[in-house]
Amino acid sequence: MRGIRLSPPPIQTINTIQSQTFPTTTTTNPNQVRFLPFQSKHNNKKKKHKTPILCLSSTNPSKIHPQPPLVVVGSANADIYVEIDRLPKEGETLSAKTGQTLAGGKGANQAACGGKLSYPTYFLGQVGQDSYGTLVTEALRSDGVCLDHVMTVSGGTPTGHAVVMLQSDGQNSIIVVGGANMSCWPDILPQHDLDVVRNAGIVLLQREIPDPVNIQVAKAARSAGIPVIFDAGGMDSPIPQELLNYVDILSPNETELGRLTGMPTESFEDIAQAAAKCHKWGVKQVLVKLGEKGSSLFIEGEEPIQQPAIFAKKVLDTTGAGDTFTAAFAVALVEGKSKKECLKFAAAAASLCVQVKGAIPSMPDRKSVLELLSYH
Repeated sequence: MRGIRLSPPPIQTINTIQSQTFPTTTTTNPNQVRFLPFQSKHNNKKKKHKTPILCLSSTNPSKIHPQPPLVVVGSANADIYVEIDRLPKEGETLSAKTGQTLAGGKGANQAACGGKLSYPTYFLGQVGQDSYGTLVTEALRSDGVCLDHVMTVSGGTPTGHAVVMLQSDGQNSIIVVGGANMSCWPDILPQHDLDVVRNAGIVLLQREIPDPVNIQVAKAARSAGIPVIFDAGGMDSPIPQELLNYVDILSPNETELGRLTGMPTESFEDIAQAAAKCHKWGVKQVLVKLGEKGSSLFIEGEEPIQQPAIFAKKVLDTTGAGDTFTAAFAVALVEGKSKKECLKFAAAAASLCVQVKGAIPSMPDRKSVLELLSYH
Protein backbone atom coordinates (compact mmCIF):
# COMPACT_ATOMS: atom_id res chain seq x y z
CA MET A 1 0.00 0.00 0.00
CA ARG A 2 1.23 3.43 -0.90
CA GLY A 3 3.15 5.35 1.73
CA ILE A 4 3.53 2.41 4.15
CA ARG A 5 6.38 0.01 4.50
CA LEU A 6 5.72 -3.14 6.49
CA SER A 7 8.93 -4.83 7.52
CA PRO A 8 9.27 -8.23 9.17
CA PRO A 9 10.90 -8.37 12.60
CA PRO A 10 14.70 -8.66 12.69
CA ILE A 11 16.12 -12.16 12.31
CA GLN A 12 17.22 -13.64 15.62
CA THR A 13 20.26 -15.87 15.84
CA ILE A 14 19.57 -19.58 16.46
CA ASN A 15 22.43 -21.57 17.89
CA THR A 16 23.24 -24.98 16.48
CA ILE A 17 23.00 -27.83 18.98
CA GLN A 18 24.78 -31.06 18.13
CA SER A 19 23.56 -33.15 21.03
CA GLN A 20 19.94 -33.84 21.93
CA THR A 21 20.69 -34.72 25.56
CA PHE A 22 19.71 -31.80 27.72
CA PRO A 23 20.37 -31.04 31.39
CA THR A 24 17.52 -30.91 33.85
CA THR A 25 16.16 -27.41 34.40
CA THR A 26 13.73 -25.85 36.82
CA THR A 27 11.11 -23.22 36.10
CA THR A 28 8.87 -21.10 38.29
CA ASN A 29 5.73 -22.04 36.39
CA PRO A 30 4.79 -25.76 36.57
CA ASN A 31 3.11 -25.51 33.16
CA GLN A 32 5.99 -23.65 31.56
CA VAL A 33 8.39 -25.73 29.48
CA ARG A 34 11.86 -24.44 28.77
CA PHE A 35 12.66 -24.59 25.09
CA LEU A 36 15.97 -25.04 23.32
CA PRO A 37 16.18 -24.22 19.61
CA PHE A 38 17.67 -26.73 17.24
CA GLN A 39 18.98 -26.20 13.74
CA SER A 40 20.66 -28.63 11.39
CA LYS A 41 24.28 -27.77 10.60
CA HIS A 42 23.74 -28.98 7.04
CA ASN A 43 22.70 -26.50 4.39
CA ASN A 44 21.80 -28.14 1.11
CA LYS A 45 19.79 -25.67 -0.92
CA LYS A 46 18.66 -28.37 -3.32
CA LYS A 47 16.67 -30.13 -0.58
CA LYS A 48 14.14 -28.82 1.89
CA HIS A 49 15.41 -29.86 5.31
CA LYS A 50 13.02 -29.96 8.23
CA THR A 51 14.50 -29.60 11.69
CA PRO A 52 12.57 -29.68 14.96
CA ILE A 53 12.44 -26.91 17.53
CA LEU A 54 13.00 -28.94 20.66
CA CYS A 55 11.82 -28.59 24.24
CA LEU A 56 12.52 -30.66 27.33
CA SER A 57 9.73 -33.20 26.95
CA SER A 58 8.94 -36.67 25.67
CA THR A 59 6.43 -38.12 23.25
CA ASN A 60 4.32 -39.16 26.24
CA PRO A 61 3.03 -35.89 27.71
CA SER A 62 1.66 -37.66 30.79
CA LYS A 63 5.26 -38.07 31.94
CA ILE A 64 5.61 -34.27 31.96
CA HIS A 65 2.17 -33.03 33.04
CA PRO A 66 -0.37 -34.69 35.36
CA GLN A 67 -3.12 -33.51 32.98
CA PRO A 68 -3.40 -34.93 29.45
CA PRO A 69 -2.51 -31.97 27.23
CA LEU A 70 -4.29 -30.02 24.57
CA VAL A 71 -2.57 -30.91 21.28
CA VAL A 72 -3.05 -28.39 18.47
CA VAL A 73 -2.06 -29.37 14.93
CA GLY A 74 -2.28 -26.53 12.46
CA SER A 75 -0.99 -23.35 10.91
CA ALA A 76 1.49 -20.74 12.07
CA ASN A 77 1.46 -17.31 10.40
CA ALA A 78 2.91 -13.87 10.64
CA ASP A 79 -0.09 -11.53 10.53
CA ILE A 80 0.60 -8.25 8.75
CA TYR A 81 -1.94 -5.79 10.13
CA VAL A 82 -3.08 -2.64 8.34
CA GLU A 83 -5.66 -0.37 9.96
CA ILE A 84 -8.04 1.24 7.50
CA ASP A 85 -11.35 3.13 7.64
CA ARG A 86 -12.89 0.93 4.95
CA LEU A 87 -11.99 -1.72 2.42
CA PRO A 88 -10.62 -0.44 -0.90
CA LYS A 89 -12.81 -0.57 -3.97
CA GLU A 90 -11.67 -2.35 -7.11
CA GLY A 91 -8.66 -0.54 -8.58
CA GLU A 92 -8.42 1.82 -5.59
CA THR A 93 -5.34 2.51 -3.44
CA LEU A 94 -5.87 3.50 0.21
CA SER A 95 -3.45 4.76 2.82
CA ALA A 96 -3.49 2.81 6.07
CA LYS A 97 -3.38 4.49 9.47
CA THR A 98 -0.83 2.05 10.90
CA GLY A 99 0.81 -1.25 10.10
CA GLN A 100 2.52 -3.92 12.20
CA THR A 101 3.44 -7.60 12.07
CA LEU A 102 2.30 -9.99 14.81
CA ALA A 103 2.29 -13.75 15.35
CA GLY A 104 -0.86 -15.56 14.28
CA GLY A 105 -2.34 -18.41 12.23
CA LYS A 106 -5.35 -20.41 13.39
CA GLY A 107 -3.26 -23.26 14.80
CA ALA A 108 -0.80 -21.01 16.59
CA ASN A 109 -3.64 -18.84 17.88
CA GLN A 110 -5.40 -21.81 19.45
CA ALA A 111 -2.18 -23.16 20.94
CA ALA A 112 -1.34 -19.77 22.42
CA CYS A 113 -4.81 -19.58 23.94
CA GLY A 114 -4.36 -22.96 25.59
CA GLY A 115 -1.00 -21.90 26.97
CA LYS A 116 -2.31 -18.58 28.29
CA LEU A 117 -5.16 -20.40 30.00
CA SER A 118 -2.45 -22.29 31.94
CA TYR A 119 -3.30 -25.64 30.39
CA PRO A 120 -0.49 -27.94 29.13
CA THR A 121 -0.44 -27.36 25.37
CA TYR A 122 1.57 -28.88 22.53
CA PHE A 123 1.73 -27.39 19.04
CA LEU A 124 2.51 -29.43 15.93
CA GLY A 125 3.13 -27.38 12.78
CA GLN A 126 5.69 -26.00 10.35
CA VAL A 127 7.47 -22.68 9.90
CA GLY A 128 10.02 -21.40 7.42
CA GLN A 129 13.65 -20.64 8.16
CA ASP A 130 13.01 -16.90 8.33
CA SER A 131 12.24 -14.04 10.67
CA TYR A 132 8.50 -14.71 10.52
CA GLY A 133 9.12 -18.24 11.81
CA THR A 134 11.16 -16.84 14.66
CA LEU A 135 8.39 -14.36 15.44
CA VAL A 136 5.77 -17.11 15.76
CA THR A 137 7.85 -19.61 17.72
CA GLU A 138 9.03 -16.97 20.19
CA ALA A 139 5.44 -15.85 20.75
CA LEU A 140 4.29 -19.42 21.42
CA ARG A 141 7.29 -20.16 23.60
CA SER A 142 6.57 -17.11 25.77
CA ASP A 143 3.01 -18.36 26.28
CA GLY A 144 4.19 -21.72 27.62
CA VAL A 145 3.44 -23.84 24.55
CA CYS A 146 5.61 -26.92 23.97
CA LEU A 147 7.25 -26.63 20.53
CA ASP A 148 9.21 -29.86 20.15
CA HIS A 149 6.88 -30.91 17.31
CA VAL A 150 7.29 -27.72 15.29
CA MET A 151 9.38 -28.32 12.17
CA THR A 152 11.52 -25.67 10.50
CA VAL A 153 11.38 -26.05 6.71
CA SER A 154 14.43 -24.80 4.83
CA GLY A 155 15.04 -24.51 1.10
CA GLY A 156 13.28 -21.19 0.61
CA THR A 157 9.77 -22.11 1.75
CA PRO A 158 8.52 -19.12 3.77
CA THR A 159 6.56 -19.13 6.98
CA GLY A 160 2.87 -18.69 6.30
CA HIS A 161 1.69 -15.10 6.47
CA ALA A 162 -1.51 -13.14 6.19
CA VAL A 163 -2.58 -9.58 5.45
CA VAL A 164 -5.23 -8.51 7.97
CA MET A 165 -7.22 -5.43 6.92
CA LEU A 166 -8.65 -4.11 10.17
CA GLN A 167 -11.47 -1.60 9.91
CA SER A 168 -12.37 1.04 12.46
CA ASP A 169 -15.37 -0.93 13.75
CA GLY A 170 -13.12 -3.88 14.67
CA GLN A 171 -14.19 -6.07 11.74
CA ASN A 172 -11.52 -7.56 9.51
CA SER A 173 -10.83 -9.08 6.12
CA ILE A 174 -7.91 -11.48 5.73
CA ILE A 175 -5.81 -12.77 2.83
CA VAL A 176 -3.64 -15.80 3.66
CA VAL A 177 -0.42 -17.07 2.03
CA GLY A 178 0.00 -20.73 3.02
CA GLY A 179 3.80 -21.04 2.82
CA ALA A 180 5.17 -23.74 5.12
CA ASN A 181 1.67 -24.48 6.39
CA MET A 182 0.72 -26.00 3.04
CA SER A 183 4.07 -27.29 1.76
CA CYS A 184 6.69 -29.94 2.57
CA TRP A 185 4.62 -32.06 4.94
CA PRO A 186 5.73 -35.71 4.92
CA ASP A 187 3.40 -38.17 3.23
CA ILE A 188 3.35 -40.11 6.50
CA LEU A 189 3.68 -38.18 9.75
CA PRO A 190 6.53 -39.29 12.04
CA GLN A 191 5.56 -41.79 14.71
CA HIS A 192 6.70 -39.51 17.53
CA ASP A 193 4.22 -36.85 16.36
CA LEU A 194 1.37 -39.34 16.23
CA ASP A 195 2.34 -40.66 19.66
CA VAL A 196 1.83 -37.20 21.13
CA VAL A 197 -1.61 -37.09 19.53
CA ARG A 198 -2.50 -40.48 21.02
CA ASN A 199 -1.45 -39.27 24.48
CA ALA A 200 -3.45 -36.03 24.32
CA GLY A 201 -6.50 -35.13 26.34
CA ILE A 202 -8.08 -33.43 23.33
CA VAL A 203 -6.93 -32.53 19.80
CA LEU A 204 -7.66 -29.33 17.86
CA LEU A 205 -7.48 -29.13 14.05
CA GLN A 206 -8.22 -26.39 11.48
CA ARG A 207 -8.27 -25.99 7.68
CA GLU A 208 -5.04 -24.06 7.10
CA ILE A 209 -2.92 -27.20 6.61
CA PRO A 210 -3.41 -30.00 4.05
CA ASP A 211 -6.38 -32.31 4.53
CA PRO A 212 -4.19 -35.47 4.42
CA VAL A 213 -2.28 -34.22 7.48
CA ASN A 214 -5.52 -33.57 9.37
CA ILE A 215 -6.81 -37.01 8.39
CA GLN A 216 -3.72 -38.78 9.76
CA VAL A 217 -3.93 -36.85 13.03
CA ALA A 218 -7.68 -37.35 13.47
CA LYS A 219 -7.37 -41.06 12.69
CA ALA A 220 -4.57 -41.46 15.28
CA ALA A 221 -6.65 -39.62 17.87
CA ARG A 222 -9.71 -41.76 17.20
CA SER A 223 -7.65 -44.96 17.51
CA ALA A 224 -6.71 -43.89 21.05
CA GLY A 225 -10.16 -42.60 22.00
CA ILE A 226 -9.06 -38.96 22.03
CA PRO A 227 -11.77 -36.42 21.10
CA VAL A 228 -11.12 -34.23 18.05
CA ILE A 229 -12.48 -30.72 17.55
CA PHE A 230 -12.25 -29.58 13.95
CA ASP A 231 -12.41 -25.82 13.34
CA ALA A 232 -13.86 -25.31 9.86
CA GLY A 233 -12.03 -22.02 9.30
CA GLY A 234 -9.46 -21.86 6.51
CA MET A 235 -9.82 -23.50 3.10
CA ASP A 236 -13.26 -23.10 1.53
CA SER A 237 -13.23 -26.41 -0.34
CA PRO A 238 -15.50 -29.30 0.75
CA ILE A 239 -14.27 -31.24 3.77
CA PRO A 240 -13.33 -34.84 2.84
CA GLN A 241 -15.73 -37.39 4.27
CA GLU A 242 -12.75 -39.44 5.43
CA LEU A 243 -11.79 -36.56 7.74
CA LEU A 244 -15.33 -36.04 9.02
CA ASN A 245 -15.44 -39.73 9.95
CA TYR A 246 -12.90 -39.05 12.71
CA VAL A 247 -14.22 -35.68 13.96
CA ASP A 248 -16.15 -35.52 17.23
CA ILE A 249 -17.03 -31.81 17.17
CA LEU A 250 -17.20 -29.70 14.00
CA SER A 251 -16.85 -25.99 14.78
CA PRO A 252 -17.72 -23.52 12.00
CA ASN A 253 -18.93 -19.96 12.27
CA GLU A 254 -22.28 -19.22 10.64
CA THR A 255 -20.68 -18.15 7.34
CA GLU A 256 -18.56 -21.30 7.16
CA LEU A 257 -21.57 -23.44 8.07
CA GLY A 258 -23.54 -21.95 5.20
CA ARG A 259 -20.69 -22.45 2.75
CA LEU A 260 -20.11 -26.06 3.80
CA THR A 261 -23.75 -27.10 3.67
CA GLY A 262 -24.99 -24.86 0.86
CA MET A 263 -27.83 -23.81 3.14
CA PRO A 264 -28.94 -20.43 4.52
CA THR A 265 -27.84 -19.46 8.02
CA GLU A 266 -29.79 -16.24 8.52
CA SER A 267 -31.97 -17.44 11.42
CA PHE A 268 -31.55 -19.86 14.28
CA GLU A 269 -33.90 -22.27 12.52
CA ASP A 270 -31.71 -22.07 9.40
CA ILE A 271 -28.60 -22.77 11.46
CA ALA A 272 -30.26 -25.73 13.19
CA GLN A 273 -31.18 -27.26 9.83
CA ALA A 274 -27.65 -26.73 8.51
CA ALA A 275 -26.25 -28.38 11.64
CA ALA A 276 -28.62 -31.31 11.09
CA LYS A 277 -27.10 -31.76 7.63
CA CYS A 278 -23.67 -32.02 9.27
CA HIS A 279 -25.08 -34.73 11.54
CA LYS A 280 -25.95 -36.71 8.41
CA TRP A 281 -22.25 -36.60 7.49
CA GLY A 282 -21.52 -38.51 10.70
CA VAL A 283 -20.50 -35.57 12.92
CA LYS A 284 -22.46 -35.95 16.16
CA GLN A 285 -21.77 -32.46 17.54
CA VAL A 286 -21.68 -29.11 15.73
CA LEU A 287 -20.44 -26.07 17.63
CA VAL A 288 -21.47 -22.91 15.76
CA LYS A 289 -19.84 -19.57 16.54
CA LEU A 290 -22.28 -16.72 15.97
CA GLY A 291 -20.20 -13.64 16.82
CA GLU A 292 -22.19 -11.02 18.69
CA LYS A 293 -25.17 -13.43 18.76
CA GLY A 294 -23.24 -15.92 20.88
CA SER A 295 -22.89 -19.62 20.11
CA SER A 296 -24.90 -22.82 19.84
CA LEU A 297 -23.97 -26.46 20.29
CA PHE A 298 -26.07 -28.92 18.30
CA ILE A 299 -25.78 -32.49 19.59
CA GLU A 300 -27.52 -35.11 17.50
CA GLY A 301 -30.68 -36.32 19.21
CA GLU A 302 -30.60 -33.59 21.90
CA GLU A 303 -31.90 -30.07 22.34
CA PRO A 304 -29.46 -27.34 21.21
CA ILE A 305 -27.45 -25.60 23.91
CA GLN A 306 -27.35 -21.84 23.38
CA GLN A 307 -24.93 -19.35 24.91
CA PRO A 308 -25.37 -15.58 24.47
CA ALA A 309 -22.29 -13.49 23.82
CA ILE A 310 -20.75 -11.84 26.87
CA PHE A 311 -20.72 -8.11 26.32
CA ALA A 312 -17.38 -6.51 25.46
CA LYS A 313 -16.89 -2.90 26.59
CA LYS A 314 -15.25 -2.01 23.28
CA VAL A 315 -14.57 -4.13 20.21
CA LEU A 316 -11.11 -3.27 18.86
CA ASP A 317 -10.27 -6.34 16.78
CA THR A 318 -12.21 -9.54 16.10
CA THR A 319 -9.14 -11.32 14.67
CA GLY A 320 -8.55 -14.50 16.65
CA ALA A 321 -11.86 -14.34 18.54
CA GLY A 322 -13.13 -17.55 16.95
CA ASP A 323 -9.82 -19.30 17.66
CA THR A 324 -9.96 -18.11 21.26
CA PHE A 325 -13.51 -19.41 21.61
CA THR A 326 -12.68 -22.83 20.15
CA ALA A 327 -9.52 -23.30 22.20
CA ALA A 328 -11.13 -22.13 25.44
CA PHE A 329 -14.04 -24.52 24.82
CA ALA A 330 -11.54 -27.35 24.30
CA VAL A 331 -9.67 -26.51 27.52
CA ALA A 332 -12.88 -26.41 29.55
CA LEU A 333 -14.04 -29.68 27.99
CA VAL A 334 -10.83 -31.58 28.72
CA GLU A 335 -11.00 -30.26 32.29
CA GLY A 336 -14.34 -32.02 32.71
CA LYS A 337 -16.75 -29.07 32.63
CA SER A 338 -20.30 -29.54 31.34
CA LYS A 339 -21.06 -28.48 27.76
CA LYS A 340 -22.97 -25.45 29.05
CA GLU A 341 -20.05 -24.45 31.26
CA CYS A 342 -17.68 -24.91 28.33
CA LEU A 343 -19.73 -22.55 26.18
CA LYS A 344 -19.81 -19.90 28.89
CA PHE A 345 -16.07 -20.18 29.58
CA ALA A 346 -15.38 -19.83 25.85
CA ALA A 347 -17.73 -16.85 25.55
CA ALA A 348 -15.87 -15.04 28.33
CA ALA A 349 -12.50 -15.71 26.72
CA ALA A 350 -13.72 -14.46 23.32
CA SER A 351 -15.19 -11.32 24.91
CA LEU A 352 -11.82 -10.43 26.37
CA CYS A 353 -10.05 -11.25 23.10
CA VAL A 354 -11.91 -8.69 20.95
CA GLN A 355 -10.94 -5.85 23.31
CA VAL A 356 -7.23 -6.11 22.39
CA LYS A 357 -5.58 -5.70 18.98
CA GLY A 358 -3.79 -8.67 17.43
CA ALA A 359 -4.54 -12.38 17.53
CA ILE A 360 -2.04 -14.00 19.90
CA PRO A 361 -1.48 -10.77 21.89
CA SER A 362 -5.23 -10.63 22.58
CA MET A 363 -5.56 -14.13 24.06
CA PRO A 364 -6.65 -13.78 27.71
CA ASP A 365 -5.15 -15.54 30.72
CA ARG A 366 -7.19 -17.79 33.00
CA LYS A 367 -7.38 -15.27 35.84
CA SER A 368 -8.98 -12.66 33.57
CA VAL A 369 -11.51 -15.16 32.22
CA LEU A 370 -12.52 -16.34 35.67
CA GLU A 371 -12.80 -12.76 36.89
CA LEU A 372 -15.14 -11.87 34.01
CA LEU A 373 -17.20 -15.00 34.67
CA SER A 374 -17.66 -13.97 38.29
CA TYR A 375 -19.87 -11.12 37.03
CA HIS A 376 -21.99 -13.33 34.76
